[in-house]
Amino acid sequence: MRLSRKAGTAGSLFAAAAMVASTTTPAHAATDDPLRGQQWGLDQVRAEAAWPTTTGAGAVVAVVDTGVDFSHPDLRANLLQGATFTGCEGTAPCGNGDFRGPDGENNADEHGTHVAGIVAAVTGNGVGVAGTAPDAKILPVKVLEDGSGFFAEIAAGIRWSADNGADVVNLSLGGLPGLQALTLTGVESDVTDAIAYANERGVTVVAAAGNTATPLCNTPAFEPGAICVASTDRNEVKSWFSELPNKLDLKAVTAPGGAGLTSCEDDIVSTVPLGTGSAACGESDYDYYAGTSMATPHVAGVAALLAAQGRTRENIEAALLDTARQPLTDVTGLYSPVYGWGIVDAAAAVQQPGAATTTVDPAPTQGNGKGKGKGRTKG
Repeated sequence: MRLSRKAGTAGSLFAAAAMVASTTTPAHAATDDPLRGQQWGLDQVRAEAAWPTTTGAGAVVAVVDTGVDFSHPDLRANLLQGATFTGCEGTAPCGNGDFRGPDGENNADEHGTHVAGIVAAVTGNGVGVAGTAPDAKILPVKVLEDGSGFFAEIAAGIRWSADNGADVVNLSLGGLPGLQALTLTGVESDVTDAIAYANERGVTVVAAAGNTATPLCNTPAFEPGAICVASTDRNEVKSWFSELPNKLDLKAVTAPGGAGLTSCEDDIVSTVPLGTGSAACGESDYDYYAGTSMATPHVAGVAALLAAQGRTRENIEAALLDTARQPLTDVTGLYSPVYGWGIVDAAAAVQQPGAATTTVDPAPTQGNGKGKGKGRTKG
């Protein structure tokens, strides 16, 4: 069954709508990345305040998406060899997670590169943007081509990620509203089972709520075991396009995903394949997108900061949900149908009990999951 990448497609469309000149003055930032001052999303999740405690070193985030541009200078140092599950002739996987896929073409597949930069762009290198978890590694897993993919291929990508070193799986993709009925009735169970498989192996799964402004998280964010992520704008107001973060297990938060209507700087700036940035926003190798696709990797990045502390999956999820703050009030421990448990707060999350007393070994240079000491404790 084919699963449309509504979160990703909508993110791209919203970015196109947002390509308007702006005179916004960038805020001061601690890094020397030129576009850091426009990354208001990092400020909203309080990422830099967490970095003195953890930068994500040793953690691996699988970006299960459209693939990543391995040549991008703001990503290269943090990329592992991944896998490709779409477009394979014969046995899958059939590639390393490059965005061009088996046919060697860019079929409008910039999305995964943008997501990867939000998670873990190389930081403090005097180039482009900063990542939420600047020292985490990215495991690119290509399961989408030209805006869509199959449930079976996405499920295979999730399982492969869990078997090949991922601590966190980022799913900035989703189906149309109503597809939850297929998974609830068991008509479609591939992705549901794959998320459970990842959870059983200690992997935190975060997924985009969707961009069609309905009251429930779309699948796969709706599935048990996935943390559903809705979107806020730079004023901490729910983005007009975002699904409400509601699901049966209440594993739902919000994070910055942009406005999708006004200036470029009101959306989320990140890496795109070299030369594909929009002229309207003035960057060749970066671009400004909006969508729950952009909110999700902020949460995945914070999860990577926590994973690098040697925490269990259960503790990572608890830290994310328990310290999330309701917008404007900063109240924690309060569930809202509009914001879930609230905006993820990296600075507060990394101070929650449950971090291991031992250090986490560095991530492998290849995504094979071998020789990787987690150093985790219960808590």
